[in-house]
Amino acid sequence: MKYVNANDVLPEELLSMIQKHYQGGYLYIPKGNYCEVKQKTDYKIELEKRNQHIYLKHLEGRTNGQLGNIYHLSEASIRRIISKEKVKYQKMKEIIEQILSLWGIENKQLLQIYPSAWEINQSYVLKVYDDRKQLERNIKISEILLGCNIPVAKIILTKTEEKYVAYQNNYFLMSKKLRGSNISDIKDKTIAWKMGCAIAQLHTAFIKCEREVEFWDNSLLKEMKGWIRENLANNEWKILNEEDYSKTVELLESVYDYLPKQLIHRDVHFGNFLFFEGNLSGYIDFDLSQRNIRIFDICYFLTGLLAEETDNAFTKIEWIEYIKSVIAGYESIINLSEKEKNAIPCVMKCIEILCVAYFISMKDTKHANDAYNVFHLIQNCESDIKNTI
Repeated sequence: MKYVNANDVLPEELLSMIQKHYQGGYLYIPKGNYCEVKQKTDYKIELEKRNQHIYLKHLEGRTNGQLGNIYHLSEASIRRIISKEKVKYQKMKEIIEQILSLWGIENKQLLQIYPSAWEINQSYVLKVYDDRKQLERNIKISEILLGCNIPVAKIILTKTEEKYVAYQNNYFLMSKKLRGSNISDIKDKTIAWKMGCAIAQLHTAFIKCEREVEFWDNSLLKEMKGWIRENLANNEWKILNEEDYSKTVELLESVYDYLPKQLIHRDVHFGNFLFFEGNLSGYIDFDLSQRNIRIFDICYFLTGLLAEETDNAFTKIEWIEYIKSVIAGYESIINLSEKEKNAIPCVMKCIEILCVAYFISMKDTKHANDAYNVFHLIQNCESDIKNTI
């Protein structure tokens, strides 16, 4: 029988649990039945999802110490996870190094800043797409927004005046790096007001884009009654019960026709809205842009703050005050109707139900449960939200 070092095959947290009962000797672990194998497979999936999230947050700038506190792991374990995840992107890095000469770039200092984006020589950003239509649509959005004096990244043409490069079933778009970065003090009420302004300014410019570019005309209500319900039902309503789902959808349906629709960003968070010296310096990532209810962007941003896994999480009172500042900033440019304001708690809950259903489909139980906890928090302070706006 071959003996294997437990350090090489068991996650650190599982090994620590075993060491409480037995250590320093040989331990025989018999083969399990099908059920045990399935549980092990599910556990492996959870670990893979966890490691992907750790790597993403590493790219966003979280330190190993911060990640260790969030995921209850040692810094050594965090370093090991990040190193393993980096290996998965090594082939793409090599491809990028091969094609940079097409833009006339010889010095090749690469830094991965997102799973699909790389900073080049601290001056450019190269984004990788696998969907040509999405890429071409995003190029058109950027060109229109630049024409409206909206700060988005300027596309860098290749030496042959091409807007992008097609190579090995992928498409590569080079753009000038925008100055600015993610906000670190997310509780700053001044920044909250400026975020509200930034969302409204983008919505104003998007109206022109909507007239010139064809977009996916999506409906949050149809999603709620379609794939979202299907995923929750397939999961046998284990995370979010059917009654909470039905009440939320019924309320959304009663107001949906009265909510203004237009082109929206659909992925509003501090990673996609850059700030420099306290002021908005740029918008990025229009991959999910679609026509939908306009308050989706506001609600998505505000609920996302509650999902942040930091040591400095929002209290209920802080979050309610933040909502007030964001709405005030938005309404300094675009007025919200009373029906929109009254619908904000409902749309927030729908977004969290959407997140539960999405994470269920990804077999990511941890984040599905996290989304349900945010849903429950919103449910418990609906009147406070309405009163503050």
